[in-house]
Amino acid sequence: MSDESGVSNPPVKTPSLLDALVPVVALLCLLSLSYYLFRDDASYGPNQIALLFCALIAMAVAYKNGMAIDGIRQAVVGGVSTGLAAILILLAVGALIGAWAMSGTISTMVYYGLKVLSPSYFYATAAIICGIVGFTVGSSWTVAGTIGIGMMGIAHSMQLSPAITAGAVISGAYFGDKASPLSDTANLASAAAGANLFDHIRESLWTSVPSLMLAVALFALLGEPGNFDASPVLATMRAHATVSLWTLLPLAVVVMLALLRFPPFVTIFIGALVGGGQAVITAPDSVLALAGDSDIPTVLAYVKGVWAAIATGFTADSGNARVDELLSRGGMASMLNTVWLIITALAFGAVVEHAGLLQRLVGPLIARARSAGALVSSVVATSFGTNVLASDQYIAIVLPARLFRPTFEKRGYAPVMLSRVVGDSATVTSPLIPWNSCGAYMAAALGSSTIAFAPFCFFNLLNPLLTVLFSFIGFRVLRASRG
Repeated sequence: MSDESGVSNPPVKTPSLLDALVPVVALLCLLSLSYYLFRDDASYGPNQIALLFCALIAMAVAYKNGMAIDGIRQAVVGGVSTGLAAILILLAVGALIGAWAMSGTISTMVYYGLKVLSPSYFYATAAIICGIVGFTVGSSWTVAGTIGIGMMGIAHSMQLSPAITAGAVISGAYFGDKASPLSDTANLASAAAGANLFDHIRESLWTSVPSLMLAVALFALLGEPGNFDASPVLATMRAHATVSLWTLLPLAVVVMLALLRFPPFVTIFIGALVGGGQAVITAPDSVLALAGDSDIPTVLAYVKGVWAAIATGFTADSGNARVDELLSRGGMASMLNTVWLIITALAFGAVVEHAGLLQRLVGPLIARARSAGALVSSVVATSFGTNVLASDQYIAIVLPARLFRPTFEKRGYAPVMLSRVVGDSATVTSPLIPWNSCGAYMAAALGSSTIAFAPFCFFNLLNPLLTVLFSFIGFRVLRASRG
């Protein structure tokens, strides 16, 4: 056979186990070396180079096995295109952060958060609040990009750990995402496994609720002892930042649009635009200062200031270093490095899937999984591995469900059991991987590296462990109904 370029290709062969291992081992080695050499700067270029290099290795394996070059190229294009929605949302979040920093929305959330929250229970409260909001809107990304930003600002003002705070935000957000019928991941997991959505939600609560309770208990133990005197910080924010309940209007708009099931990109970007309009009313001096051009009409100066905040972020110049550090952030440009990471990761994942390498690795796991516990463990391992290799949460939900569905049916297990296990593993482990689209998004939105916050994402770590434990002790091992 030959591809469109006229290059002759041998017949397609099933990849060997060695074929499947070569790109995977290369990726793990290069990413480890990248972190060893560059530490926290690894995500600013070195990891992207490692992913692209390993994508070339996977391409070589695919070509060796007889796959057409044009087919591989189309797979890469298709794989990267699946991430366009995530990339647009990420850019919208950058715009929202810049606009909300300028309008006073972030400073107001921080101000009132400091008035009612205490370091001793802040982490636990952050997880609970994000869980409630996540269940309401059905989107972990929306929660992290709105409420999560406020929580990170409060933690900064209280001088609390940003990594633990990010872990609390993500734990709550992903509980809400899994438990909400509005969630795209819940709908996808149930559909891919052939289960009813509401049966899937009810079944997921058996593992999600205990996982969240344990996570909240751990966050409570991590609370800072003693009383935090917020008075100096509150006085500083009152004097140097915009604080008004009216500035929470953009947040209310985002929540309303999310409840009305508007697409996430539209919801978040409208929230950014409303924040920019809000800034003209509540912080006109900040808008004009960012525009920095006295030679144009005032109306155009306002437009320029809002435009600049959305594009490149807001830079505060209040004269107070602490306030300036909190509010100087955002802009679409701040997300471009994360976009680069997502594109290279999806390219690698697309080649791995197209070449059949992941399926080759999973085959032996399925064959050796005799008991329910072993089978569920195989699903969890496959879902996590797909998140690592394919770098995309949706692929990590659909592919394992598709691979294991015939085995679950053959052995008489209920489809809702498979959908629950996939949700308990693929959905929740995606933000723990730096080059996964979810991990990259959370790091960019919350301003904490994935490696730093991953150990504190207690819900995300406990959920897959609990679903494996349940299967080994025979709890919630459901059989398909007959007739």
